Formats: sequence, structure tokens, C-alpha cells
Amino acid sequence: MTDEPGKKPRKVRAEFRKNREVRARDHGHTRRYAADQTSDDEQPRGERVSAKGHLSRKRTIIVSGPAGEGADAAVHDVDLATCLPGRVLRVQGLISSVQAADGKIWPCATRRLLKTISTDQRHVVAAGDRVFFRPEGSEGIIERVEPRHGVLSRTSRGRQQVIVANVDQMLIVTSAAEPDLKPHLIDRFLVTAEKMRVQSVICVNKIDLVDPATLQPTLGVFAQMGYEVLQLSVKTGVNIDRLRQLIAGRQSVVAGQSGVGKSSLLNAVDPLLDLKTREVSADTEKGRHTTTTASLIPLSSGGYVVDTPGIRQFQLWDVIPAEMAGYFRDLRPLVDLCEFPDCTHTHEEPCAVKDAVADGRLDGRRYESYCHLLAGDEN
Repeated sequence: MTDEPGKKPRKVRAEFRKNREVRARDHGHTRRYAADQTSDDEQPRGERVSAKGHLSRKRTIIVSGPAGEGADAAVHDVDLATCLPGRVLRVQGLISSVQAADGKIWPCATRRLLKTISTDQRHVVAAGDRVFFRPEGSEGIIERVEPRHGVLSRTSRGRQQVIVANVDQMLIVTSAAEPDLKPHLIDRFLVTAEKMRVQSVICVNKIDLVDPATLQPTLGVFAQMGYEVLQLSVKTGVNIDRLRQLIAGRQSVVAGQSGVGKSSLLNAVDPLLDLKTREVSADTEKGRHTTTTASLIPLSSGGYVVDTPGIRQFQLWDVIPAEMAGYFRDLRPLVDLCEFPDCTHTHEEPCAVKDAVADGRLDGRRYESYCHLLAGDEN
């Protein structure tokens, strides 16, 4: 995003986090009291109750963007003549690796103003962000983050944890065995993909460990809704070429639990990546965390792919109960057929969704998953 020439920046009031500045203690009260000979009648009357100056949690900041946007949505105005555009490849602690337009990778800290504005986000910068940074020697300072689209995020400690930004495709990776297939976790990712309006592909790895026919009752439901379902095997190479075609030239994020083989699949698609992999624990049959941070990885075939850490729990962010059914492709056509406009499809009678489950026109497992998500269950 570039600023329109000749357009004046706006000023908005932004709320900052608590304790942004440490208030220095005012010493010497006793000495001043002893030296002060002013009588009580001469003392000023009234008390200031609103914080002023450095004690206030609000500041006026200069932003650019359409009028009516608050400080969270607006873009902070910076001097673009001293900044370079870049893309955040990964965030590790306080340092972000930012790739400039010429391909050079800069280690960058984040401007204090961005970190201290009060928002719902746990971290202000995420992998995939498009930013403007100011070079300082061999390092840089991220001055502003451009507006995002295609954001994969979840709820973490009551706040938004942005895992990756600016993607147009989600590869939901699961495994046929070791660990077992988790359809409810797939449903959670599908709801997120529908909300962020990106294409989703369901990738079932390790298909060589089971009889593929045993998975058809579950995977067939997803295919009937229009989702592309790939049964894959890194060992035998099944459908690896198809996966390579799907991610070429795209901005894709790979999401799934630990141990399903996300990094192994990416290595099979592009051997030049050489990502680290580990075997599933023989004792627990659960994956071991190998990928520790989301990383934006350029592909030799063009485009980027984001390898994310394994996720065992995925709690949806910013999805209210009233809109939950709209993100289920199989429930969506039935919502308008319900007698009550505010029907939750759980206890009301009559209900077109519940009738469809009873008649076998709607998969019972999918309806159960909807009820779990509506109740706010984390698993």
C-alpha cells in the first residue's frame, strides 16, 4: 500500500497499553512540606482527575487511510523516503527477519509505537506481513505494518494470536495414522478458511499405513461439499505431483497438528527446502515439535509456503455463535429454512438442520462438530 500523493495524513487518538511509561517517584515531600509556609486557605481548590501528559494512556498519532478507521485499522504514517518495503519471513522473539525487494534479508526490531498501542493481538508482527522498515546499518526498524488479508489466527489467552498473514490458500494437513485422523480439527480449520475467504485443501498424509477405503466415509463428506481432498504418501509419492501443482505460484499456509508430516510433505514437493523432520513418538504416538515458529519459505516453482508449528488445540478467534452455521458449507443452505430467524440449531423445534440430520441428509459427525464449536469447546 502506498500513500496517495497530496493527501494529508489524519490524526487519531490511540489507546496504549498500561505501564507504557514508568512513572518516576517524586522524592523530597518532607523537605518541601517543612519549607512550605503557605497557609491552608491559600492552597488551590479542586483536584485534577484526568491524566495529562506522560500519565495519559491515550496519544495522538498520525495515520493514513480512509476516514472513520480507528488507530487499530489505520496505517501509521511514516516517511517512505527513508523506508524500504519488505515481507516478514519469520518472527523470533524481538527480532523479525524481513526480506526486501532485492532479496536481501534484514534482521529488524519493531518500532515501540507499534508494540505499545493497545490491541487484541498478542504480537503486532507476524510471518507474511508486508511492512515498511527503516534501515540502520546492517539492521532495521519496522515502522509500520500494511493492512492484512488472508489471516490465520486463533484465540490464545483471551487474545488474538496471528499465525500467518496475507495467504490465499490453506493446506490442512492431517494423517491417516500415527497420529490418527482428527475430523473435528479439520472442521475448525475449514471454518477459519471460510471466514478468511481463502481456498482450502485437505491433505491426508501417510495413506500407505491404512486401507484407503476405511477413510472414504469421512473424506467423502468433505469432497461432497466441494473441498479438494488429497490422499498423500511421502514414502510412495502418491499425489505429490498434484500437491506441487496446487502450491506453485500461490501464497499457501500449511496447518495441522504435530507429527502429521507437514515438513516432510514440503520436502517431497521441493527437495531444495531441506526442512528438519522428526519421527512420531513411539510411546505416545504424538508428534514432536520440530517446527518452532511460522516461517515464510520461497518455493523454486514460484510463490511462498508457510510452514507452521504443530497445533494440538485450535480455538477459533472472532467467530460469534450467530454466524457459526454460515461457515459450515453443508449447514449454510438449511439455515434459511428454519422457522425461527435466530435458531441456534441445537434445541429449537422445528429446525431444518436437525431434521436434515435425522433424515440422513446431513452428516451427523459434522453436526456434532458444529455443536462443539458453538459451545466454545477447545478440542
